[in-house]
Amino acid sequence: MRHPAAPRVFLRIAPRIILSTLLAFSSLLASLAAHSADAATRLRIAVVARDNGGKPTFIGSPQIVANDPVFLAALKQKNVQLEWVPVTTASVATLVNESFTNKSIDFAFYGDLPSVILNANGVSTKLVVPGGLGNNTYLVVPPGSSAKSIADLKGKKIALHRGRPWEVSFGKLIASQGLTLKDFRIINLNPQAGSAAVAAGNVDGFFTLNDALVLEDKKLARIIWSSQQAPADWKMRAELWGSADFVKQHADITQLLVTASVRASHWISQEKNRDGYIKDQALFGLPEAAIRRDYDGNKAGWKDYWAPLFTPTLSQHYQGVIDHAAANGLIRKKPDVKTLLAPQFLPVALKELKLESYWKPGT
Repeated sequence: MRHPAAPRVFLRIAPRIILSTLLAFSSLLASLAAHSADAATRLRIAVVARDNGGKPTFIGSPQIVANDPVFLAALKQKNVQLEWVPVTTASVATLVNESFTNKSIDFAFYGDLPSVILNANGVSTKLVVPGGLGNNTYLVVPPGSSAKSIADLKGKKIALHRGRPWEVSFGKLIASQGLTLKDFRIINLNPQAGSAAVAAGNVDGFFTLNDALVLEDKKLARIIWSSQQAPADWKMRAELWGSADFVKQHADITQLLVTASVRASHWISQEKNRDGYIKDQALFGLPEAAIRRDYDGNKAGWKDYWAPLFTPTLSQHYQGVIDHAAANGLIRKKPDVKTLLAPQFLPVALKELKLESYWKPGT
């Protein structure tokens, strides 16, 4: 039997319940809005850095961006806090990919192969600023080796850091001779360990970056091949990549970063700044003479070397990276190369900086 007072009690309590619920819901919305605002005011960029007295030190284009007064002022006006996330040279790919996966960074200056692997595994990032024409790679052998080409090393031990960007360059080199990774005894070593191994004669070859020049200068190894004279898409590439979600949700902040990066490329590309830039590069330990030899051996001139343009060669390069990763078991599903590229910000930057005609469109 229903109690006669129940309806009146409910009517007295119900408004309180409704009011309490509305207040709680409003509080939740305010909390979510505040969290969203906080997230929007942070711009987190991963960069290869070294610790210098407790303060991260980095070089190259990121260093110029980090000290760009126009960029910093624009971020301040938007109440955006810039945060540089340092990563070590020994584990750039792993740290950056993990950071993109757990959403602890928004952008990163890093290499091509790790980027492709990340996207193939379902974490979407976008290349927003190309890194010029790319970095050189080298094949070295012990000083007393009789090897003159990669073909002479078939069946031999070669130190190669698997999964790092220069693996693709190695893949192009061996493919040009009708060879595959299975034709060699690949020893997975990072550059530091690889240098020690070739110097000690524990491997028959070592595939690496411009640290090869230092090994040769110290007579610890001999260079038998470099990408300096190879086709442009054979070079190792490192570019500015952004989280696809951040790029979509914060196109205005992304544009500020892209414009600052293009401004940095323009500064570096001017001949009057060449010596200063190279001296700064030497702060990371590679001798200035070796850095100059690395750049001087390229076919492109200094200005064109730094062109941050989206070109057919760039797309061709990334298709090659995707094909290499799939053929060698680094990925199972091939991403569409078009989904990796976000070229829409570059024309805006070039126009704003009045650089539309500064770099000639590449092929």
